Amino acid sequence: MPIQEILYWFFISVSALISLYYLFFLRFGFAKKRQSSHPNYPISVIVVGRNEAENFRKNLPKLCEQDYSNFEVVAVNDQSLDESKDVIEELQAKYPNLKLVDVAINDRFWLGKKYGLTLGIKAATHEHLLLTDADCHPASNHWIREMTSGFSSHKALVLGYGKYALNNSLVNLFIQFETVHTAIQYMTYALLGIPYMGVGRNMAYHRQLFFEKKGFVNHMHIPSGDDDLFVQEAGNAKNITIQFTRESHTISEPKKSFGTWLKQKQRHYKTSKYYKPYHKFALGLYSMLIPLFYIGVALTAVFTEYHLELLIIAGSKLLLQYLVFTLSTLKLGSYRILIFLPLLEILTWLFQVYALIASRVNKKQRW
Repeated sequence: MPIQEILYWFFISVSALISLYYLFFLRFGFAKKRQSSHPNYPISVIVVGRNEAENFRKNLPKLCEQDYSNFEVVAVNDQSLDESKDVIEELQAKYPNLKLVDVAINDRFWLGKKYGLTLGIKAATHEHLLLTDADCHPASNHWIREMTSGFSSHKALVLGYGKYALNNSLVNLFIQFETVHTAIQYMTYALLGIPYMGVGRNMAYHRQLFFEKKGFVNHMHIPSGDDDLFVQEAGNAKNITIQFTRESHTISEPKKSFGTWLKQKQRHYKTSKYYKPYHKFALGLYSMLIPLFYIGVALTAVFTEYHLELLIIAGSKLLLQYLVFTLSTLKLGSYRILIFLPLLEILTWLFQVYALIASRVNKKQRW
C-alpha cells in the first residue's frame, strides 16, 4: 500500500476514534437539570485545611451563612503551624453551627489530608456529608441545598463541580480549559455508571457509605486520592449522581504561575497509576488520540493529496468538539476557552504530559 494511503487511513482511524469520544461526552453536554423536591436532609459540611488561617477567615462565614435550615460546618484544623485554630475559635463565637476538630501533629499522617478528613467525618453529627476545601467558597448561598438535592433513597454519592476564579492571565486560560475538560470527562463517566473520580472541593456522600468502604484504609499510604480513589471504590452505576447547576458550584483561587499549576497537576497525577485498568485504558487512549489527530492532520496535509477529505474530516471533528464544549460551558461557565479551543487542547496536553512524567520521577509529595 502506498505511503499516502497509509497516512490517509491512519488519519481516518484516529479521527473516527476521537470523534467517538466526543459523541460519548455529549452525554454530559445534553444532560438536563434534575427535577428535585430538595428534601431537607440534616447536613454536615466538612472542610479541611492546613495552615489556611486566612482562607478559614475568609471562607468559613460563607459556609456558615448558607440558606439551609439544618446543617453544621465541621472545620478541621489539620496539624497547622499558623493561626488556623485561633481563627476557627474566633468564628465559633459568631456561628454556633461551626464545630472545630483540631488535629495534633502526627508524623505518620503529615503528608496527606486523609487522616484529618477521617477525623472530621467521625466528628460529624449528621449522616449526609458535604465536602469542600479551605481555599474554596460556594458560588451561591444555596450551595448546600443544590448539592444535597442529589441524595435519595438509592443515591449516596454526589459529584459536584469545583471551578476556579477567572482572571486575565494566560495561565488562568489553561486552568479554565483543563478544569472544564476534566469535568466533562468525570461527569460523563459517572452518568454512564462507570465513575472514576470527583473533586474533593465539591462532593457529597453518606457517612454510612464511607464506613462501609472502610474510609481510605486501602490507600491511606497515598497522600492524595481522598476524592478520585474513594469514588472508584465507593461509586457505582446505582449509587452515584452528578450536580452541575450554577448554584451548586464552588470557586477556588487559581494558581498564579505555570510552575505552581504544574506542581498541583503533579500531585493529582500521582494517584492515576492506582486507577482501575479499564479507566486507565479509556483515559490513556483518549489522551493519546489528541496529539495523534494533529499529527495526522499535518502528515495528511503535507504528504498526501487528500486535502478535501482532510478538510471535511478535520472540520467534522472540530464541529463536534465545539458542540461538546459549548453545551458544557453553558453549564459550567468559562466561555472564553471556546475562542482558543484547539490550541488550548494540544498545549494543555503537552503540559499534562510534562506533569505526568514529573509526577513519576519526583517521589516527594506533600499536603
